[in-house]
Amino acid sequence: MQKRIRRVNARTDALYMFKKILIANRGEIACRVMRACREMGIGTVAVYSEPDRDALHVRMADEAYHIGPAASAESYLRGDKIIDAARRSGAEAIHPGYGFLSENAAFVRQVTTAGLTYIGPPPEAMEAMGGKIFARIIATEAGVPVVPGTNEPVASHERAIEIAKAIGFPVMLKASAGGGGKGMRLVADEVELGSALDAARSEAMASFGDESVFVEKAVVRPRHIEIQVFSDTHGNHIYLGERECSIQRRHQKVIEEAPSPINSAELRQQMGECAVMVARAVNYVGAGTVEFLVSDVDRSFYFLEMNTRLQVEHPVTELVTGIDLVREQIRVAAGYPLSIGQEDVQLRGHAIECRIYAEDPETNFMPSPGVIKRLRVPSGPGIRDDGGVYEGGEVSIHYDPMISKFCAFGRDRREAIDRMRRALREYEVAGIKTTLPFFREVMEDEEFISGDLDTGFIGRFNERRKKPEPDQAESDLAALAAALSYASTNTVPKPAASQTGISRWRQANDS
Repeated sequence: MQKRIRRVNARTDALYMFKKILIANRGEIACRVMRACREMGIGTVAVYSEPDRDALHVRMADEAYHIGPAASAESYLRGDKIIDAARRSGAEAIHPGYGFLSENAAFVRQVTTAGLTYIGPPPEAMEAMGGKIFARIIATEAGVPVVPGTNEPVASHERAIEIAKAIGFPVMLKASAGGGGKGMRLVADEVELGSALDAARSEAMASFGDESVFVEKAVVRPRHIEIQVFSDTHGNHIYLGERECSIQRRHQKVIEEAPSPINSAELRQQMGECAVMVARAVNYVGAGTVEFLVSDVDRSFYFLEMNTRLQVEHPVTELVTGIDLVREQIRVAAGYPLSIGQEDVQLRGHAIECRIYAEDPETNFMPSPGVIKRLRVPSGPGIRDDGGVYEGGEVSIHYDPMISKFCAFGRDRREAIDRMRRALREYEVAGIKTTLPFFREVMEDEEFISGDLDTGFIGRFNERRKKPEPDQAESDLAALAAALSYASTNTVPKPAASQTGISRWRQANDS
């Protein structure tokens, strides 16, 4: 058990903390970090590209500095420009948010060389966990179970076939250098392995500049469950429960919840202790996430990877633990010990997060940039909106189209679903397409409500949407008959008693 850590009076934070922090990011995560800083009495500095001149994070900050044109490579990915802005503003520390430079060890070294504090893990921990193959080796040596597969890149088609036959199909091909589903392919048999390997290598090179791909056994009906870990510079490591992240499209999460519907206290402890073993093995500092694949068949779990940063879905952990993870990040970076010990961590209630994107669900979630003509964000008990936009603002074509991390909290999972369902009906966005209609339908889906989740959920959900309900055929025939009657007699037909799921989808999205 972790030793109990003395709590530090929150009112002393501003006395001994950083006076000013630069947030090297944009959108909702920049706003989220600024809110934590404001509560701690810390000044905030924003950076922005040309299209973001009027963005919400720029308006919220105490100071803002222009760092370049729209292209990320000339603005948000320019460490030298960000450090120059920090120097000019007098900021003492840099918070990277997530994405952009948040897992770039070279940037961390740039920050520390400039005499500034990086709010995140040391570069050595980033490098250790940055490559999936090396991370697998570390996890194995730490005694953490990993998915059967290779610990080195496959050198040829022949070697890939040899490995796949040894561990058994189906297998997963994965890019060693990155995440987000890039360079990842599910392969069912030997026939498709060659072309899938070529495609995975090509995508990995284009995305990460590294074509290394390794082979893993594909877990049947996998659930994607991650453990939030936190470490300080005093050798303390704790875990803060798990998040269920199985609902994904194109290997990217869209709905997350805490705790997982399937985790027992025993399984949570086993996974948490394994996550801490990984964090300890790389001398981790700050907030991190250890991700696991969990078999929905026998509840066996396997290390997948470690994300060396704050996660998009961190609000659900905050809601069920009552711990402000951003505040804790800042305190740890300033040299404070963790404000809590493992025995202090208690999970209460249930939280669900929907990632509201400017995307069109009817066109395979393609981006839908544009000006937000109307924005009505619901509130009420248990509702939290981590937003990064405003009415009249523009969702840019140049960056991630996230509008909000929208959360509902309840005493149990059913209450959280009920609150999310109500709030999604009240959430209004006009001028652009959003994922709101998709989430409204998911919250009514019996498979979701039952907690029967795995990474194939959206595929099955879309198939169910396409199939008519038991009485749908009669309803459609009635509607057709009414239309023919109107065409022949010019009389107004009586409306059909029900509508198809697709019609409901389109009505909900016509705003």
